[in-house]
Amino acid sequence: MPHSQTSAPRGSVRLARGASPWLLPTVATAALSLARSRRSRRAAALAVPTTALAAGMLWFFRDPEREIAQGRVISPADGVVQSIMPWKDGRTRVAIFMSPLNVHVNRAPLAGTVTSVEHIPGGFVPAFNKESENNERVVWHFDTELGDIEMVQIAGAVARRIVPYIPKGTKVEQGERIGLIRFGSRVDIYLPAGVEVAVEVGQKTVAGVTRIDRD
Repeated sequence: MPHSQTSAPRGSVRLARGASPWLLPTVATAALSLARSRRSRRAAALAVPTTALAAGMLWFFRDPEREIAQGRVISPADGVVQSIMPWKDGRTRVAIFMSPLNVHVNRAPLAGTVTSVEHIPGGFVPAFNKESENNERVVWHFDTELGDIEMVQIAGAVARRIVPYIPKGTKVEQGERIGLIRFGSRVDIYLPAGVEVAVEVGQKTVAGVTRIDRD
């Protein structure tokens, strides 16, 4: 049976940590425009796009509660499997592309201890581009029952800020929230040698729900 990561009601939604720098100014501008719209035509004209933008921000930064699935490795991100690539060291890289419409909060693929959280500066080409491997990114390593698991959060053309939630040394549960990529990008997970991939290119994934490996 699936297990729940939190005691919050299933299906409830909160806002993602790390959204405030983008969300608060947008909502404040929309609220001010609406408050002044009855007295000013200019404010009334401004109220429509600012309110729409604020609503979009609230949607972009949603963070729904989920029943965490069972399985050795579960998806760290909402999105679409972009590629599945064998690596020279025997591992398999599963790349998940996140569009601006996906939930941007990423989750731990396995239970374990965070052994490394490394920020690497880089470019900001679109995350579906092969050259995005040189983009700004955060490289995670987890000590798990399967050994070392590497996960990489990659910024895209719009997503120019990755916000890790937890530091090195933290013990995490499978499906626990570990970070945020603002506005869509890519998340790569490297499966150890001998672990068979259960997803396929083009398949949609849900963080904490979709199983990545096969028994």
